[in-house]
Amino acid sequence: MISFSSINKQYGKQLIFVDASFQLNPGEKVGLVGPNGAGKTTLFRMVVGEEFPDEGEVSLPKKLTVGYFRQDVEEMAGRSVLDEAIAGSGRVGDLHHELEALQHAMGDLQRAGELDQILARFGEVQEEYDHLGGYSLEAQAREVLHGLGFKDDQIDGDVGALSGGWKMRVALARVLLGRPDVLLMDEPTNHLDIESIIWLEQFLKSYQGALLMTSHDREFMNRVVSKIAEIDAGEITVYSGNYDFYERERAIREANQQAAFARQQAMLAKEQRFIERFRTHAAKAAQVQSRIKALDKIEKIELPKRRQTVKFEFRVPPRSGDQVAVIENLHKSYGSRVIYQGFNLTVRRGERWAVMGKNGAGKTTLLKMIAGAGEPDAGSVRLGASLIMGYFAQQSLDVLDGDLTIIEQLQKDFPQDGLGSLRTLAGAFQFSGDDVDKRIRALSGGEKSRLAMARMLYNPPNFLVLDEPTNHLDLATKEMLVEALKEFEGTMIFVSHDRTFLRGLGSRVLELGGESGVDREPVVYPGSYVEYVQKLGHEAPGIYC
Repeated sequence: MISFSSINKQYGKQLIFVDASFQLNPGEKVGLVGPNGAGKTTLFRMVVGEEFPDEGEVSLPKKLTVGYFRQDVEEMAGRSVLDEAIAGSGRVGDLHHELEALQHAMGDLQRAGELDQILARFGEVQEEYDHLGGYSLEAQAREVLHGLGFKDDQIDGDVGALSGGWKMRVALARVLLGRPDVLLMDEPTNHLDIESIIWLEQFLKSYQGALLMTSHDREFMNRVVSKIAEIDAGEITVYSGNYDFYERERAIREANQQAAFARQQAMLAKEQRFIERFRTHAAKAAQVQSRIKALDKIEKIELPKRRQTVKFEFRVPPRSGDQVAVIENLHKSYGSRVIYQGFNLTVRRGERWAVMGKNGAGKTTLLKMIAGAGEPDAGSVRLGASLIMGYFAQQSLDVLDGDLTIIEQLQKDFPQDGLGSLRTLAGAFQFSGDDVDKRIRALSGGEKSRLAMARMLYNPPNFLVLDEPTNHLDLATKEMLVEALKEFEGTMIFVSHDRTFLRGLGSRVLELGGESGVDREPVVYPGSYVEYVQKLGHEAPGIYC
């Protein structure tokens, strides 16, 4: 279906692909993995013709339809959410909007003289639209938008009024509605809650076309893909299995390659000793020359490429009081929309609260009020004694100085610490080598998130308030963070849609109510997230196994 044959690609001195080959077959669901900067986005852009290889060939059938979901969403305004979603559904979407324009034209008195032509064109468009199943398109669009978390009033409302994260969901709906032969998806779960992620899993598993996607959500990848294509050091290596299989198989291949390298090095050393010993012996000259020629012809085995993830170790935070946060009779509304009505909760030292709930249930609102970034309408949020709070939200990125480099920002934040310690900190969050000299204004959203997290955790608070901390972290960094936070001796309350994070860290669960927050009383579960799933039988609010 799509084939990459011996492609080479280079940006300046950076080699992206070196004689790399890969094929995506009809109906295959493939996960694309590799370190940051390996070339995953470049591969996507080659498929859609936005980039071209320096050498080699990218082949696609002429009539192949490709849908591409990317992280940079264009401006959306002037349409309803529904119409914006329908706009991306290929030919049938174009016809939908042409029918709307023709209907307006038929009622335009200034175009009365064109009425016969307008009617004729309307009949042609209507016939093709009906043939392509267009009259079921609106129902399909509503179903997809509901699955991605939209309510009816949002679906019929102005797309221009949405936040950037919700516009990303509209862009995702547009691609899914197009039902292309091939879906290219770059981090489709980044702006979704668990409920929407699970809906998307089901959609993609039943999708008949081919899928090539990147994702930092291990569970999502495991449930959706049946192949992994790894890009590393210019090569593309395919593994037949899900992400867990890929990790096991890659470890086995590395171990085998390491053993083969060691055996070859021992053989080469033995031959080299023979050559050095008898190089000046006339009687052995022929043997020496023969062995030198044989060594020149041997294909050298290389050490396996190892991705180093530096382990981050917390400094021991100061001990807080036993009661960390006490919430009493909390009320919060936005206009007529009630979020909290008489809510009570006590967070005690050492607890790790996972806050769950549908969109609009008040998860971020609660964390803001605990962190002092928002005020309740009534009631109180009291923090305990000896607290040092670390608050991570997307707004954390705004305090970074764009004119500084990464290492300069860390030196500014921690002037008493040595360069070696700060480089180790940067390395733990995947900033190694020359990366630390990048200017902050040039960093991606994901890199800024990693830097903000590194700054917050270096001199550890004893109370962490984390709102979607893993959104932009790659799998290696995220798993490092989970392992580090398991050793954290303080208290945590967090919102996350990442099941690896929830399962690894949630020792208490707060499940907030329905769409208004008062449809059902919040559920306070005194056990871990894993126990909560086992007892209640659902992974997220409203999703039952």
